[in-house]
Amino acid sequence: MHVSLLGVPRSVREQLEQRLQDQGLLDACTWMCASSLQELPRQLPEGLVVLADPGRSLEEGVQLCRELHSRRNVLRTHLVVLTERGSAEHGALIHAGADECVVPPGGNWLARLTALSRRLVALGLSGSPPLLEELPSEPAALRDAVQMLLDSTQAELGHQLFGNFAERLARTFRACCVLVGEILPDGASIRSLAYWLRGSLQPQVVYSLRGTPCDEAIRKSICHVPDEVARWYPEDEMLSQLGMRGYLGAPLKDGNGNAIGVIAILNDQPLEGGALEHSLVGALAARASAELERLRAQAELERTRDFLRNTLDAVPDPLFVLDRSHRYVIVNRAFCGLLGRSEQELLGRTCRDLFSPAEAEAFWEQDEQAFGIGQPLEQENTLTNGAGQPRTLITKKAVFTEPGGAAFLIITNRDITDRKRLEMQLRLADRLSCIGTLAAGVVHEINNPLAYVCSNLSFLEALLARPTLAPDTLPELREVLAETQEGIQRMRTIVQDVKTFARSDEERCSPVSVPQAIDGALRLVRKQLQYRAGLERALEPVPAVLGNEGRLGQVLVNLLVNALQAFTQSDPERNRVRISARSRAPDRVVIEVEDNGSGMSPEVRQHLFDPFFTTKAAGAGSGLGLAISQSIIQSMGGTIEVESEPGRGSVFRLVLPAVQAPERSEVHAREAVLEPRGPRRRLLLIDAEPAVGTSVRRLLQEAHEVESVQDVSLALRLLAGGARYDAILCDLMLPGMSGMDFLRELEQHDPGLARRTGFMSSGAFSTPARELMAAWPGEFLEKPFEPERLRSFVQRLFA
Repeated sequence: MHVSLLGVPRSVREQLEQRLQDQGLLDACTWMCASSLQELPRQLPEGLVVLADPGRSLEEGVQLCRELHSRRNVLRTHLVVLTERGSAEHGALIHAGADECVVPPGGNWLARLTALSRRLVALGLSGSPPLLEELPSEPAALRDAVQMLLDSTQAELGHQLFGNFAERLARTFRACCVLVGEILPDGASIRSLAYWLRGSLQPQVVYSLRGTPCDEAIRKSICHVPDEVARWYPEDEMLSQLGMRGYLGAPLKDGNGNAIGVIAILNDQPLEGGALEHSLVGALAARASAELERLRAQAELERTRDFLRNTLDAVPDPLFVLDRSHRYVIVNRAFCGLLGRSEQELLGRTCRDLFSPAEAEAFWEQDEQAFGIGQPLEQENTLTNGAGQPRTLITKKAVFTEPGGAAFLIITNRDITDRKRLEMQLRLADRLSCIGTLAAGVVHEINNPLAYVCSNLSFLEALLARPTLAPDTLPELREVLAETQEGIQRMRTIVQDVKTFARSDEERCSPVSVPQAIDGALRLVRKQLQYRAGLERALEPVPAVLGNEGRLGQVLVNLLVNALQAFTQSDPERNRVRISARSRAPDRVVIEVEDNGSGMSPEVRQHLFDPFFTTKAAGAGSGLGLAISQSIIQSMGGTIEVESEPGRGSVFRLVLPAVQAPERSEVHAREAVLEPRGPRRRLLLIDAEPAVGTSVRRLLQEAHEVESVQDVSLALRLLAGGARYDAILCDLMLPGMSGMDFLRELEQHDPGLARRTGFMSSGAFSTPARELMAAWPGEFLEKPFEPERLRSFVQRLFA
């Protein structure tokens, strides 16, 4: 017998030689030692092949087993791997060609190799592996069995292999029955993988192991009863029912040596066989074992895959996984639904294949950032879904790496579009509620200048009714006109404050002047302050903060109203409200609203920002003001701090990040008055109010020709009829068709004129108006407007 050693340390060989010497087997062995695969012949001699596996990677060990397996005669060699790997990796080595794995040092490796050597010597294996045609002394049936084993290495995989085994074994051994079965989880029975009986494959059966020769085969590695098997195993009723006499069986084992099934040959005549037949059945059992283990692993893989798929699809939020090339490798049902595409349409593609260039580049850069830093990220994004609708998502990203080193990015998305819309509606409702609270004061602020504006206009009307005006009346006329303009400016300011406070272009962020926001809030509450408390201002020069002026104004109005409501009685002499602004190093702006009212207990402070929590009487407050204020300040990157004690008043402190505001914005720069140049231009004005058209025509008539219409359909008919205009100024909200609808219609017929179309608006106080303003990327001419701003805006349209 040959003992071929590859990479086996000298100490291990010496121990093995000593053990074989002790057993009297050393003289029967021929040794071949090699340190590399190249030192071994292409055809390994029959006998024992031992591969040492110290410190190699699993892939290298698998490759060596495959190569050694390809060089040996499977029936007349036994390949053993000496390895310290865990049992989980033994299966890979056995699947690659090893017959078994043993663990040195310690354990039973030496005893196992000695036992294998004794068995191989007993088989009388010579030094060179015989070919099939060199076995003339063996029956042709056994040569067929060997050929069947060799063919099985190239046979189709799957359950069909077991059927082929059963059929060919029955023919080879001239047996009437062959059973290939797997042990069920209960360990007490087997289920047939293939059941050949008297010329045909039978339906699947379950066979109890208790008291059967198959149980004996599983426990003793081989069971051969040449005749009268039913007498030896009386509990096996199937043997007597089928009239079986001879039995030869061997177990199917997994890579860890655990029994997983059995292969059994039965005949209604005596079934003879020797060591070679036993070896053939054992070899076929090993081949069937490998295939059964592969099928089980494949089934487990499919179950795991289905479990993962069902788990991902059960997640209600859109989820997907990207590889390092930004390709979608996993998507769940929610993500497919969000994009309106099937899984097959998404896998293997990137965001650049699915989204607009602007969205795709933004997503690509964010994903690249996540891959680069390797840390979890959370971002808010806007995505256009399969229906073409913008959706707001909270996106969470995390990188994970496979054992092979490949990086993947898992991304979950939470659609917060409806939540954002609800929050916006709540904030708007809170603002409108505040306006309702302040309505009397606002009306008073408007009525005062309105009173003398109306009186002055009546005086001017009476004066102009005279046939002639005396020269000495001109100074008084100028004084009346100045008073009127001052009153109109006061009304315009308060209206603008209300518009700034109530409008809901909440997502537009820009540098906000803190003093300007404070002044606007104080103007809204001036009347309440005047009769309820004294006001102290301590405004230091501070940089701008990034946010929305209306939303910051909402917070300040809420805090001022709460401060006023902290006083049980109106007493401007004793009650005090102090508002201050200062810088805090290194880059923070602090705004404080302080009162000397009743203060709050610790229990009240604990729930101060809880939604719907209020200490006011029923109907006096919703309990949302401070919760919304906190949400607004947090969205600006800031915090709200509270100090309060019962009887000592309260301090609400806003801490906001500062930004460097530009000295002069581009819009303001463009608003500089531009002198008309060149020929007179034609302007088409579309506004439902005829007086607006008249006033605009008066202001522009010296430089331009203005044609005014009140209906979009009439404007479209004029354009279709060949009327030529250099620019169009259109109100955003019009009856029948909005300004944006008009613009889309105009883009189809005259794209150049569409680019020279501007919009004006008196404010967005309805959902359609807010949506239209959000869809327009350019600037608006807000009503009311000064003549200089109107001329500048129109001049830019002509440019």
